Amino acid sequence: MTVGWREWIALPDWGVGALKAKIDTGARTSALHAYDIEVSERDGVNVATFAIHPWQDSSRDEVVVQAPLLERRQVRSSSGTAKVRPVVMTTIELAGLRLPIEVTLTRRDEMGFRMLIGRQALRRRFVVDPARSYLGGRPSREIIDRNRGRA
Repeated sequence: MTVGWREWIALPDWGVGALKAKIDTGARTSALHAYDIEVSERDGVNVATFAIHPWQDSSRDEVVVQAPLLERRQVRSSSGTAKVRPVVMTTIELAGLRLPIEVTLTRRDEMGFRMLIGRQALRRRFVVDPARSYLGGRPSREIIDRNRGRA
């Protein structure tokens, strides 16, 4: 299946029905814009609690998530800076397929997309056409307007 360099995805485990993501073959691991990230222990399991703003350039419709922490992993950003980030598992829906993926949590305030989908999530599932966008489909006009701050 072919996807474009940017796609609409969903994070159904966390109640996020639409989120614009950049397909990034230069990134190994997927990354999600998250803030107020806290890791605590509950019943012997490390749990990450964090908040998501699904719309670009907006703090509306905040979603608070709790997910088991897989690990903390050192990740090198596109600027070359290495940082240790929490890693959690979730399911993404991309182009009609539901896939389990690992996601690192990080602040992406200055970035154009709230999420990057990295090579691990794409491997053996998708081919990326860097000249195309939204091959997996677009959400309703209402969702697009909400993402642009018009609704």
